[in-house]
Amino acid sequence: GRRCASSSMLSVRIGARGGARALARSRGYLTLGALPEEVSMVREMARSFAETELYPVAGHTDAAHEYPHKQVVQLAELGLLGMMVPENFGGAGMSSLAYAVALEEISRGCASAGVIMSANNSLYCAPLLKYGNDAQKTEFLTTYAKGEQVGCFGLSEPGNGSDAGAATTMAIEDGPDHFRLNGTKAWITNAHEAKCAIVFATTDKAAKHKGISAFIVPMDLPGFNLGAKEDKLGIRGSSTANLILEDVRVPRANLLGKPGEGFKIAMTTLDGGRIGIAAQALGIAQASLDCATKYSTERKAFGAPISTLYAIQLKLSQMACAIESSRLLTWRAAVMKDAGEDFIKEAAMAKLCASEAATMCAHQCIQVLGGMGYVSDMPAERYYRDARITEIYEGTSEVQHLVIAGKLLKEAAKANIPMPAAPHKQKH
Repeated sequence: GRRCASSSMLSVRIGARGGARALARSRGYLTLGALPEEVSMVREMARSFAETELYPVAGHTDAAHEYPHKQVVQLAELGLLGMMVPENFGGAGMSSLAYAVALEEISRGCASAGVIMSANNSLYCAPLLKYGNDAQKTEFLTTYAKGEQVGCFGLSEPGNGSDAGAATTMAIEDGPDHFRLNGTKAWITNAHEAKCAIVFATTDKAAKHKGISAFIVPMDLPGFNLGAKEDKLGIRGSSTANLILEDVRVPRANLLGKPGEGFKIAMTTLDGGRIGIAAQALGIAQASLDCATKYSTERKAFGAPISTLYAIQLKLSQMACAIESSRLLTWRAAVMKDAGEDFIKEAAMAKLCASEAATMCAHQCIQVLGGMGYVSDMPAERYYRDARITEIYEGTSEVQHLVIAGKLLKEAAKANIPMPAAPHKQKH
């Protein structure tokens, strides 16, 4: 089973490189909502894996707050933990679109597995690939892109969430070849399983956000400790905890990018990461619709399946419309990223709409199931709990509105569109 799946993934990788180039040339397929053949193959592979390996254990993973180690190993064997990293650095060399559709299917099976996959791909591998030098990629990217280990991303702090520029973690030069890091990072996904973290710390306090730098920090360095696992509402199979740095001595060679580039690295990383969170939210939304649809055709009331009732059909229709529109926004953002275009606004739109769709669909799924939606015998209540975080992490919905409006205003100023003239009043 695993060997066959892995070898089929290898053939998908070969075709996907050509597919990514084709996507960069044309986005016309979005008119019909069709995926290139190579990306469809990835989607089917991820869907099959999710249905056979993730869905059956998702309830236990959630209830036990248990990291799905076996399934994460299988994700690595399928090449899903370093999808956009070139093969020479251990990845699958695939497109952002392939990543988005695969992550949706994985999250549809288990949202915890989805966020583990998302954090390693979007928040750890992506900034190392974009800003790391060859030596850093060889040492700190290859094994993580292969999925032999997972990484994490240390940006948020106990005193700052949306205000990422207010970092209090400090990095002080310690001789010519080292920095000494002190501070605490909060809400870190994969904290207890990760072996390396990208940590953002202030190197020049006077420069404010332009004085933040990024560091690649192995988590076995002296002085690097973890807080207790957070007891979360949802995505309970992934560990979330504080990273506590007390006089952690980091080699200067581990500086990611240039000094003072940390804030830029963090923001560009989150721009791409929002495509991943949109995909995760879509998976939760689709699972909610699947659950509601199936239940409505089997549950009978007033002598017929409740799917015959207009009130139920209205809910299913609203859920489907929200999912499909959010999915197209997500695919569009991914394809623009693959083409090297400015995708910041589109990624924010996708994340905003998909996360709100996930919350709405999970809510309506519980309504369709009624009392059965409120108990853990059915997955509806888990979808409801899992969905909620998608409107919070990697930029709250409120932050997404700021990003979208900011880009719109810049585009309007650049276009210099004249105001329509007032209608001429005729004298009578």
